Amino acid sequence: MERSLVLIKPDGVKRGLIGEVIGRFERTGLKLVAAKMVWVDKDLVDKHYPDSRDEFIKGMGQKTLDNYKELGFDPMEHAGTDDPHKIGLMINMWNKDFLTDGPVMAMIWEGNHVIPSIRKIVGSTLPSLAIPGTIRGDFSVDSSALANAKKRAIKNLIHASGNAEEAEFEISLWFTPKEIHTYPRVGEDVMF
Repeated sequence: MERSLVLIKPDGVKRGLIGEVIGRFERTGLKLVAAKMVWVDKDLVDKHYPDSRDEFIKGMGQKTLDNYKELGFDPMEHAGTDDPHKIGLMINMWNKDFLTDGPVMAMIWEGNHVIPSIRKIVGSTLPSLAIPGTIRGDFSVDSSALANAKKRAIKNLIHASGNAEEAEFEISLWFTPKEIHTYPRVGEDVMF
């Protein structure tokens, strides 16, 4: 069993998608072990999206450059640079602004292979590339090109931990041990 952090971002909360998201995860057999609604402050958002994560920052910038290329946009015209690190830092600033723009539903989910399972259910980070049937594919069509043109974060509804190391760090950032619950879920013996 492993655990993953999931955040329903302000766009998902404001659109009333909390129940939909929880329902999709529960139907697959995942177990909710912690949940709370939080209005994120600067200290927490800076820890969640630190500018010092060079690989992560550059990766966001590269995804944006790839999306620009696919859509036929010139990164110099839209972002003012074609440097993936600079684009990543710009996106990181927008992500911080976005995560503090309204309440966030923070949750910890537990289950067998929970991290890849959740990432499949959520869909591509770029909603314009998310397949139908995923949360992002069903509820968002935003792209990095549109978001960058408007100087804002991508409205992709959800954050989900990308790997076990990230999940461990994020869970300890968002929840105290007392807020995480252990209990048997009906059907666990059949599913696991």
